[in-house]
Amino acid sequence: MLMSAHGKPEPSRPLAMKHVELPVVRDEPSPFASMSRSTPTPRQPPTPRPVDRGVIVFDLDGTLLDDLRLISEVAADVLFRAFRTPPEEGRIHYLATTGLPFEAQLAQLYPDAPPQLRETTARIFHQRKVSEAYAHASPFLEVPRTLKRLSVEGWTMVVSTGSETEMAELLLEREGLRYWFEDVLGSAQGTKREHLAEYRRRYPDVPVFLVGDSRFDMEAARSALGVTAIGRATSLEGWILAPEDLKRWGAAWADYSLERLPEVLARFTSAARSTTRTKGRSPAPRRVAPKARRPASKKSRRSTSRR
Repeated sequence: MLMSAHGKPEPSRPLAMKHVELPVVRDEPSPFASMSRSTPTPRQPPTPRPVDRGVIVFDLDGTLLDDLRLISEVAADVLFRAFRTPPEEGRIHYLATTGLPFEAQLAQLYPDAPPQLRETTARIFHQRKVSEAYAHASPFLEVPRTLKRLSVEGWTMVVSTGSETEMAELLLEREGLRYWFEDVLGSAQGTKREHLAEYRRRYPDVPVFLVGDSRFDMEAARSALGVTAIGRATSLEGWILAPEDLKRWGAAWADYSLERLPEVLARFTSAARSTTRTKGRSPAPRRVAPKARRPASKKSRRSTSRR
């Protein structure tokens, strides 16, 4: 890791890769962003808690869990074995399209591959993701105390992930985080956009934020009316998704850590309340100052005194 002029560590810059065309090069929303691995299945929603401040929808991989390096290494090996893609190239391609279900990533990266090969590759990836990445994953250091503080301050929190709901529940239980969340929505409950739409329907009159780490998270928030996107930036060897990148794709705020998230959300909600009060307030009647009386001239004062 490089050191800045002020003695602080700077993230490593991406490695130069020759003849590697990144799969995400457009600024318009990806046509694959709405794809999901599973058909949504009905599920009894939890009894909503009273919402004091608003709703925060958290992505899981790379946002709450510091597991993106582990998952990208698994993906690189899976892509090499299935499509003979060089491992470093496959790793960068995976990171460039993270945020999509893996099936959608394969459809974007290998559109000419036989569907059966993509399906088999996805199944192998999900199995290895659990046994090789999730088995060693842990939350970012600031996440437990940040979630506790947000809960104390009255926020309702939810997890939205492209992984299987049961696996996400187990991971959160293992790390002692499940307690803080009202619900965990996975691939069986639809896409992230559908998760956001459900919470806008469930709580139509409260602020809703999506906290994620990818371009597709930011696009999902931008597509949902009344949802504000918050980004966690990523710095891995050979790959950086900077706060500026996430802001370009719609994040209202982004950083490499969620340590300041409570203050950021408080600032956004305070500004929104001020704007609402200003819009709803009738304009004050215009006060017209009374005309000042002109002092009498010397001539008129002399004529008055003679009388």
